[in-house]
Amino acid sequence: MKQAIALRHVAFEDAGSFAEVLRERGYALSYLEAGVADLAGLDPLAAELLLVLGGPVGAYEESFYPFIGDEIRLLEKRLAADRPTVGICLGAQLMARALGARVYPGHGKELGWSPLILTPAGETSPARHLAPERTSMLHWHGDTFDLPDGATLLASTGRYAQQIFSWGKGALAFQCHPEAQTAHLERWYIGHACELGGAGIDIPALRAESRRLGPTLELQGQACFAEWLAGV
Repeated sequence: MKQAIALRHVAFEDAGSFAEVLRERGYALSYLEAGVADLAGLDPLAAELLLVLGGPVGAYEESFYPFIGDEIRLLEKRLAADRPTVGICLGAQLMARALGARVYPGHGKELGWSPLILTPAGETSPARHLAPERTSMLHWHGDTFDLPDGATLLASTGRYAQQIFSWGKGALAFQCHPEAQTAHLERWYIGHACELGGAGIDIPALRAESRRLGPTLELQGQACFAEWLAGV
């Protein structure tokens, strides 16, 4: 059976709807907990797929969270070998850093639902399943990054240019959250209560919008991931 490893930073930000796609395609999914697992001892090339998931820390904060350096070194080796790798939110930012790009605080939180704007390259890629006429998108970040050299930008929003990029044949990075599952988002509202409060987010309104828009994103996010997975 093919192996998929997910690097997880907080327990409630998991592989989400992508886990079902992996099961259907014969992958065994296992989690490694960042900050606890021995990432320095992990073979960066062994697993058929590496997922690097989201979390509330900054990809530039290794002085506070030394494991970030281990993640970046792991990603540098894996990306150099062009092994299949997906990053989501913090994971995308870590991939950008591993590819030599700058990651830094953005100009305010992008938190909630809004559609993506696909680039011409995005319209002919698996990201086409996330086009604005097909689904809205869940956003949950305050940091951003420069597009790495050699990367192809697939999607943006009006607020932040870098939302989805591909690199090489086997790397795909999402600043946004196409893996989000409506039924599990209550854990996010609890786990990110301080962030939501600090940003002045109306949680009942966000919950209602997630119930309305989330089921479509689950289907479209799975379609995007499945098409990409079939091509690597």
